[in-house]
Amino acid sequence: MNPVLILQHLSSDGPAYLGTWLARRGIAFEVRNTEAGEAFPDRLQDHSALVILGGEMSANDALPSLRQAENLFLQAVDQGLPTLGHCLGAQLMARALGARVLGSPAPEIGWQHVAVLPGAESRLWLGEATSHQLFHWHSEAFELPSGCTVLASSRACPQQAFALGPHLAMQFHIEIDAAKMALWIAEGTDSLAELRDTPTVQSGAQMLASSQTFLADHQRLADHIYAHWWAQVRASRGHPAS
Repeated sequence: MNPVLILQHLSSDGPAYLGTWLARRGIAFEVRNTEAGEAFPDRLQDHSALVILGGEMSANDALPSLRQAENLFLQAVDQGLPTLGHCLGAQLMARALGARVLGSPAPEIGWQHVAVLPGAESRLWLGEATSHQLFHWHSEAFELPSGCTVLASSRACPQQAFALGPHLAMQFHIEIDAAKMALWIAEGTDSLAELRDTPTVQSGAQMLASSQTFLADHQRLADHIYAHWWAQVRASRGHPAS
């Protein structure tokens, strides 16, 4: 099977736990990091699936790489290649489908409560639990594109995830691991200080302490999400889904 294509916008925002998950299963993947000078490809014919990672830029910024990510996602929709979007990646998916990306009702940084909405698609992607504590780092959010199903919501950000067939867009960072979190906290000292009085923003110390409680369950949910996505990939390539 052809490798998974992973679009990376910033060197500090790599695949993290997703890379670990893929490597453990012997699934080939190719990372293109535009900050490192690696251009995104023009077409997807050499790949079996698409992943779009996050980044601190706005999805609305006039960056050619962002528009190319949107174009590749539309190719994935046309070709039936299952796609995962993480934070900025999810926002780019929404934009490509005609929805707006706007300022979030409130920024979310750190561990936040997310409610899973009723419905069969929500259970398929997010499991049987009715809520999760999930890791966020964003100040913008997507509106729901036409024809998509919203799967989860939070008080600060009503659209937390949506599905379009085998494609999943997530406002939260389900790919986070301990190393990536520590890097972001170290790099985000100034911005965290500016937002220290915002109820939906945790300090670095709070994030690290909360990770002792929430990270293991967070990665179990990541296992579930990635496994369901990979089953769609295998089915789309003519392999048994299991």
